[in-house]
Amino acid sequence: MSPDITVATGYRWLVVPDDPSAEPSRELVGGKAWSLWRMRSLGLRVPPAFVVTTEACAAYFAGGGLPDGLTDELETGIRLLERELGRTFGGGDRPLLVSVRSGAAISMPGMMDTILDLGCTDDVERALAAETGDPAFAAEVHRRFSGFYGRLVLGCTEELEDLEDTAAVRAAVRSDTGSDIPQDACQQLHGAVASVFASSRSRRAVAYRRHYGIPDDLGTAVTVQAMVFGNLDDDSGTGVLFTRDPSTGAREPFGEYLERGQGEDVVSGRVTPKPLSTLADHLPGVHAELLTAADRLDAEGRDAQDIEFTVQHGELFLLQSRPAKRTARAAVRIATALVDDGVITPAEAVERVTAEQVRSLLRPRLADGAADGAETLARGTPACPGVATGVAVATPEEAQDTPDAVLVRHSTSPDDVHGMIAAVAVVTEQGGSTSHAAVVGRALDTPCVVGCGDGTVDALVGREVTVDATSGTVHAGVLATTAVSEDGDEDLARLAAWASEIAPVRVADSGPEPVFDADALPADEVGDAVPAIPPGTRTVRGAVFTSPEGVRAAVDAGVEVIVSAIRLPVLLAAAAHRRSDEGER
Repeated sequence: MSPDITVATGYRWLVVPDDPSAEPSRELVGGKAWSLWRMRSLGLRVPPAFVVTTEACAAYFAGGGLPDGLTDELETGIRLLERELGRTFGGGDRPLLVSVRSGAAISMPGMMDTILDLGCTDDVERALAAETGDPAFAAEVHRRFSGFYGRLVLGCTEELEDLEDTAAVRAAVRSDTGSDIPQDACQQLHGAVASVFASSRSRRAVAYRRHYGIPDDLGTAVTVQAMVFGNLDDDSGTGVLFTRDPSTGAREPFGEYLERGQGEDVVSGRVTPKPLSTLADHLPGVHAELLTAADRLDAEGRDAQDIEFTVQHGELFLLQSRPAKRTARAAVRIATALVDDGVITPAEAVERVTAEQVRSLLRPRLADGAADGAETLARGTPACPGVATGVAVATPEEAQDTPDAVLVRHSTSPDDVHGMIAAVAVVTEQGGSTSHAAVVGRALDTPCVVGCGDGTVDALVGREVTVDATSGTVHAGVLATTAVSEDGDEDLARLAAWASEIAPVRVADSGPEPVFDADALPADEVGDAVPAIPPGTRTVRGAVFTSPEGVRAAVDAGVEVIVSAIRLPVLLAAAAHRRSDEGER
């Protein structure tokens, strides 16, 4: 909020981040709202907003509805936005529309709901048409909002995106749900806030939290933010910028831009955007301003950033900045580069790379010459590198039920996450490098190829395929792969050296007596559990002691050496266990 507005105290459920010097609690306002405060504190242009807290979300689930007093506070927050912008929510000559966006304290990209263009009614559409002189734009805003509200709040299961106008969307929603989209903007807001709260316990959000070990009672804050319109005119658009390449970690901006689009168009993957150079060619001043802001956010955040932005009539607005989801290769490269830049210490670099990431980095790659003469079934954009072989399936449920499944979709949505977690690779017909499939694929470190074109699902489903997500190709059949070694990779060697100084155990080819060899035990004595380590053991060997559970058992038993040909994942797991122990004490 602007500093000349006096904000009343005593809010129970809201935070109004109007003071750049007063950092809000991330646990209270969520990562998205916290990033808005951070960008505004740096003097960057951010649409004004207020936040419904995670405490309100907890109260919503405890009481089965919006908590007492929240609707009054929502009205107060809206009044503050109206005063700052000189606009009116739900009517007037200069209408105010808002986005209603989720935001947990721990980033969960795309897992919860966002509703754009809220506050649009028949009267607002007419006023917006008069203000902009563009009835087609106003009609499109209304159609989009009706689709968001019908699907996310009222639960419409029909396809709404391709319906031609608002009347068709309303009719489909009414037919499917028996409910009408409200013509009262405040009623819309109440329904949207409740819907975003509820989305924090959706199947996709639960699956994501379970996969990453995130507490299930985390909940979400809700950010209510003034809309800016990337679909306003030819000097408007939306995009995503990574300050470092999320696939390789290279220190260069990487992103996509969609002219006359809204953010949902890009991240959903329904539309394939253009390279960021499109913005540089059309609006070079805006592009330069964006890169300057990106450099500041990268430096201030001490990590690679994923930045969402909108351009409205030639003016840049930043909507979010968060640590970027990246591939294992990028995680390693970025960590060592930040040490070289003096931004983080070697110990912090070790913290930022997980054992699982290094294990995925050491997965087999396509053998030299293996693709020569192989039938190529599809080509697209590499979104997360790697190689995987399996049977192509068309639904997330099939991916869960099919061993080594390759999930092939027109585009992915948050509702596909459980299948993406189960699949060995993901392939899409539509979408670019910043689409939902690409972002989640990198977060999971699952080989992913996007934008392969129409007909890909029909061409692949039911066939055994090899996905080479490093080159962006899908081949018929099973192609030969070759192992990858830690040796010869400078970044991995440096991480291993740093981790060796921190980890409470050494990893080597051999160690001092007495040695406990789990692989020498009879199979019926081992089972699935880590075997008990005899007291006084100084060295352990065996595959079980390279697993996270085995590493923890060895460290807790006071073992000095774990024998393993692959050192770095074991060292990182041991260092992480040590940090966990220190954090609990």
